Amino acid sequence: MNAHTLAPSILLMTTCFTRIIIVMSLLRQALGAAQLPPNQILIGLSLFMTFLVMAPTWSKINTQAIQPYNNHQIDQFEAFSRAKDVMRGFMIRQVEAAHNEDDVFLFQGYAHPDQGQPKTWSQVDTTALVPAFVLSELKVAFLMGFRIYLPFLIIDMVISSVLISVGMQLLPPVMVSLPFKLLLFVLVDGWHLVCATLLSSFN
Repeated sequence: MNAHTLAPSILLMTTCFTRIIIVMSLLRQALGAAQLPPNQILIGLSLFMTFLVMAPTWSKINTQAIQPYNNHQIDQFEAFSRAKDVMRGFMIRQVEAAHNEDDVFLFQGYAHPDQGQPKTWSQVDTTALVPAFVLSELKVAFLMGFRIYLPFLIIDMVISSVLISVGMQLLPPVMVSLPFKLLLFVLVDGWHLVCATLLSSFN
């Protein structure tokens, strides 16, 4: 396995893609619409939203690292170091915004058990920051997914109670609740709200 094989995974794990795709997947489950929208649509939308959110970061990498390297102003090691610092800055901002510094202490403490808790971000290894960032993104995504789930769960409970009260226990509640959930989602312009919430969650 070479670096080219790992590069796409590394890029996705160090960007906002993780949060976006998990929230989108949880939304689909909350709707109960089986495989609609298809995986290709969700992944495509998540990728383009990732491009949008990461555009300022990637632009900074291009200005500070790639262009100077192409102009032979810095060497490859310096270009990589500058690009890494920019990506670290993005990940650190997201961890701090979510107040998930404990995840950083977890991985940094495992990597260097004799050094104690780091006082500054410069003392945190990138190999510890990346998994901490992913863990932080997972926590934020599941919290957002929980908030999305609640209104649909209430609809399922109401429909189930109504069916039981009228003696229609054999009719699956999901079949009845799905049209109501879709109607609610369309009326509140759900896709717009979810995408707007995701975009605003990144600072």
